[in-house]
Amino acid sequence: MPTPAPRYQRPARQQMQIDERSLDQTLTPDHIARVVWDFVAGLDLSPLHAQVKAVEGSPGHPPIDPRILLALWLLATLDGIGSARELERLCAEHAAYLWVRGGVGVNYHTLSDFRSDNGELFDRLLTQSVASLLHAGLAELAEVAQDGMRVRASAGSSSFRRRQTLQDCLKVAENRVAELRTATEGGVTTGQRAARERAARERLERVQQALAAQQELAGQQAATAEKSGRKPREPRASTTDPEARRMKMADGGTRPAYNVELATTTASGLIVGVDVINAGTDHGQLGPMVDQVEKRFGKRPRRVLADGGFAQLDDIDTLHGSRVAVYAPVKEPKAKDRDPHVPKRGDKPGVAAWRVRMGTAEAKSIYRQRGPTAEWVNARFRNWGLRQFVVRGLEKVGSVARLFALAHNLMRGFVLRAQAATG
Repeated sequence: MPTPAPRYQRPARQQMQIDERSLDQTLTPDHIARVVWDFVAGLDLSPLHAQVKAVEGSPGHPPIDPRILLALWLLATLDGIGSARELERLCAEHAAYLWVRGGVGVNYHTLSDFRSDNGELFDRLLTQSVASLLHAGLAELAEVAQDGMRVRASAGSSSFRRRQTLQDCLKVAENRVAELRTATEGGVTTGQRAARERAARERLERVQQALAAQQELAGQQAATAEKSGRKPREPRASTTDPEARRMKMADGGTRPAYNVELATTTASGLIVGVDVINAGTDHGQLGPMVDQVEKRFGKRPRRVLADGGFAQLDDIDTLHGSRVAVYAPVKEPKAKDRDPHVPKRGDKPGVAAWRVRMGTAEAKSIYRQRGPTAEWVNARFRNWGLRQFVVRGLEKVGSVARLFALAHNLMRGFVLRAQAATG
């Protein structure tokens, strides 16, 4: 007698189903998408509202509510999504993104343009996100930690070329633009022709920008070589992203990258300053960041913690004059018998005070807060996918960096308010 076959519950994928839930019922009350939406709803987006031409009583197709686009990008950032195409896919499939857009159609072009074109808005919103917490007494600016984070650019090493090669590329690009203007290709639609012409013009613009960048770098290297007495090497510039620069990365390799400068409060973990530069060194970045914090909030921090790469003597003395104490390691002297914390002859007052300060137990205790603050923010950004930019140029890269900072402050604000409510 044969053994009876086992019975299973098998999928019935052709069976029609009716889901009677609303979009609001698809998410739990404490879902992160609701936190993001509440955060965005409390922000001042009046600069975007002022640009809308479709107003009550007038004709015109209404645009997408900017709160939807901002909330989608913030939620995507928290989920480690940096691609506009991937975000478009999630908006059609994922319950949280469906809930945020609430039936409003979006496409990757609109999403990409919103992120790239609103760097200044993200910057203002970053200030708002911190100012509201300062006003509520949930944060303070007394002490900040600054660090630079090198992020790969959307360009390959082979795109960096010397001046002569760039000039050859320029001729090729100019000829291609001229050729497309007069060409009569068969079997090509109007849309395809327009796309080819646009691509050729954009290529020509990038090569022109690369030539200008190469000339600027050549001037900088010539000035440096004159001071050091060394023969300058001919610099290269990228035809893919002319504003990117080759930088030494954390693993010791050299790649096209940008340097994201972040200032974070040690007490509350809020990002209070963001800048993106195309220099591979942090020298000279302390002063501009402190100025940025003061411009945002009307006051300067009392202490700035940074690693040895920021310890430029002029910056330290200038900040000392504005009552900002720098906590950064003092470089070990070449003479082993010399105490690095004893002022040198010719030291300016701020530099002398810094040397003495960094030799105290109190300064060493304060400086220990730098790593858990600055490195934690860097690690969070890496975990959210900020390992390589998918956009090009300082302006667009800066927009992405500020969006990450805004997402970080969203989460920190949520935690700080929850702690205040329960504490």
